[in-house]
Amino acid sequence: MGDRKKTGDQEFQAFVIGRWPRLMRTAFLLTGEQHAAEDLVQSTLERVYVAWRRVGSADDPEAYVRRVLINTHARRHRRRLREFLAPKDDSGMAHEIADTGDRIAQAEDRGVLLQALAQLPRRQRQAVVLRYWEDLTETQAAQAMGCSVGAVKSNTAKGIAKLRGIPELTGTVTYGGRK
Repeated sequence: MGDRKKTGDQEFQAFVIGRWPRLMRTAFLLTGEQHAAEDLVQSTLERVYVAWRRVGSADDPEAYVRRVLINTHARRHRRRLREFLAPKDDSGMAHEIADTGDRIAQAEDRGVLLQALAQLPRRQRQAVVLRYWEDLTETQAAQAMGCSVGAVKSNTAKGIAKLRGIPELTGTVTYGGRK
């Protein structure tokens, strides 16, 4: 019994170490603040640890954890009257560590882009983050969000349209190869 628990703990630890940067990036994009992202990932990992035997034996543990992350985030925001509050300043965003494959890092003005993303309604923001920054398929995003593929398509299209309509982003971010 003790060896099985020790092995499970080692598997969980290896999973966390390997997935921490991606989980933090997703959480940061969902919350818009470094500290809120850290809290979200920590809460998610607490929930996952308790059920690690089931999670670790799932076909795709990363997808399972991503779903827990999104559900935990949604649960926190259901209690609020507004879906998202834009950060007062970008001081919380300045601490994000971008990896070289991060498309946001390619934007000239990260602060403007992240604030614009923070203005999207929760479901649109989730869809845009999962589709474009996590590079999930529509089916994977639908599974992570707990909705239909059509809802993902709709929320993604509406979110991108709102981002394109923000004047501060004009000339800063490219859309499909165009500036």
